[in-house]
Amino acid sequence: MMKEKEKNLYYLDDLSNYKVASDDTNVKGWKVKDADQRTIGKVDRLLVNKETKRVVYLDVEVDATLIEDGHEVYNTSASEGAHEFVNKKGENHLIIPIGTVRIDEENKYVISNEINYNTFSRTKRVSKGADIDRKYEITVLGQYFPDRSHEDETLSDEEFYNRQEFNRSEDRRR
Repeated sequence: MMKEKEKNLYYLDDLSNYKVASDDTNVKGWKVKDADQRTIGKVDRLLVNKETKRVVYLDVEVDATLIEDGHEVYNTSASEGAHEFVNKKGENHLIIPIGTVRIDEENKYVISNEINYNTFSRTKRVSKGADIDRKYEITVLGQYFPDRSHEDETLSDEEFYNRQEFNRSEDRRR
């Protein structure tokens, strides 16, 4: 169990004093599509950073076909060496940074701007409701954006979440 002090992400529905802002769309239950319009799963929950007081990730329950296509294995970036990690049975959730998606309100879809199906299928997953720590965040961001640096675990939450992957933009809606 993660110590409260080390925990920086919380599921929105676990926080009694937090809710989706009235001018934001609640995408819980919506299908999630990759950059090529392939379904990868559905939004299960929203992850909030309490320090910055905002949603920073979508927690996605992945589609069974994505798990099969991922062959239960993903590779870390080349700079970390040739390690392989096995996604265990029951690990069928992954996180997507809020700034990397756009919302299609008309069709009720969340669409990834840059991340494709193959990347999602190789990404390290977690079990439903698992505590998300910075190490997992960095692992996932490294999978999604291997050309960007995400390694600095010493950054404050404000600094860590002040990067393009977490910046929501109204022009992402259509």
